[in-house]
Amino acid sequence: MNLARMLKARADEGRPIRVGLIGAGKFGSMFLSQLRTTPGLHLLGIADLSVPRARAALEATGWDVAAAVAPSFAEALRTGRTVLTEDADALISADGLDVVVEVTGNPAAGAHHALKAIEHGRHIVMVTVEADVLVGPLLAERARKAGVVYSMAYGDQPALVCEMVDWARTCGFSVVAAGKGTKYLPSFHRSTPDTIWDLYGLTVEQAAQGGMNAQMFNSFADGTKSSIEMAAIANAAGLKAPSDGLLFPPCGVDDLATVLRPRERGGILEHSGTVETVSSLERDGRPVFRDLRWGVYVVFEADPSARGDYARRCFKEYGVVTDPSGRYTALYRPYHLIGLELGVSVASAALRGEPTGVTEAFNGDVVAVAKRPLKAGEMLDGEGGFTVWGKLFPAATSLAKGGLPIGLAHHVALKRDIPEGEIVGWADVEVKDSPTVRLRREMERTFGGGVSAAAE
Repeated sequence: MNLARMLKARADEGRPIRVGLIGAGKFGSMFLSQLRTTPGLHLLGIADLSVPRARAALEATGWDVAAAVAPSFAEALRTGRTVLTEDADALISADGLDVVVEVTGNPAAGAHHALKAIEHGRHIVMVTVEADVLVGPLLAERARKAGVVYSMAYGDQPALVCEMVDWARTCGFSVVAAGKGTKYLPSFHRSTPDTIWDLYGLTVEQAAQGGMNAQMFNSFADGTKSSIEMAAIANAAGLKAPSDGLLFPPCGVDDLATVLRPRERGGILEHSGTVETVSSLERDGRPVFRDLRWGVYVVFEADPSARGDYARRCFKEYGVVTDPSGRYTALYRPYHLIGLELGVSVASAALRGEPTGVTEAFNGDVVAVAKRPLKAGEMLDGEGGFTVWGKLFPAATSLAKGGLPIGLAHHVALKRDIPEGEIVGWADVEVKDSPTVRLRREMERTFGGGVSAAAE
């Protein structure tokens, strides 16, 4: 990719890329651990609601905190040190900043910080995929108009999948399916922060030692995070969302090309060119053989006409695992390294002016669904909580149903009873006006009628 060489050149010239990190949790800490050893990057500042937490993140990831921390941005710019602050807006507006890395996990905060970064001419690496799914098309459009990069975060599954989709298309293949693996059973949709560590095989103490947030990790188990990530991929890669949510089929890596092909060809997909998440568990709880729990994949096909015989023959000659017809095959990556890989996005944005995946359409949306029977007056507690989980739909379906985006299903009261498994709509809750609500409504008006042809 040549980025390492370009970073070294910047380091040799004394012109490092100056990075501002917003959010010092687990993902941010993983980035900090590698930023410290990457030539050509300068951590200008960390903004976190708790400065002691930001300091602890530096200490935990091997920084010499006493030597690294500067009292002001001017001093940090002059000496190559780092400011710790609770004021994210101050960090975004600091002189010399090149790239903002948004890692709060809060969709409202993520959208706000992205808009501030665009206003100040900073590139944005949006780790908070919740913000991207809620209002990403609008943020990406505004960034393009301002001449800055708005990018998915390399190391997180959506950006890695988008890279694989791009690879397949660049090679002249048609993309049939793309997505990731996870640990899933249908009962997990009812998982709560009180039950999550049992699903992960951890104690509360072990989770706390690892800095793991129960509600955030519950979002991975109850299906919400998979829905959000698949929506992000659909919106960035021009793929379809399933008509009634993800299927989570049990599937190992050797069976990707057989399972994830269209129904008329013997697979499970409604359409070719869709997103899907595969489970590492059989429905009876047994582990899937050669599962893809931590990885990502793309299923693609050779030209289905007789003209594709040569490519299909090459698949066989070079030991490529295919479906029985020899037409479909898959490429997969068994792991993703999350924040440890994030520097790729920072370098790509600053040195090439290119995102590692960017939202280009409104193909998929994620709406709130009741985890249990809910009563009028109850307060929804959002992604990974006790009340709702997020289900993926085509954006057109979500808009037609008036579904409440999961990113807005937090601290809002229900106006009526909602049965378990039913969609929660905008009309079912007391939604207060806010900049995020207005931004979402603007995004719906701007992109809701123009769902890309790939999603229709």
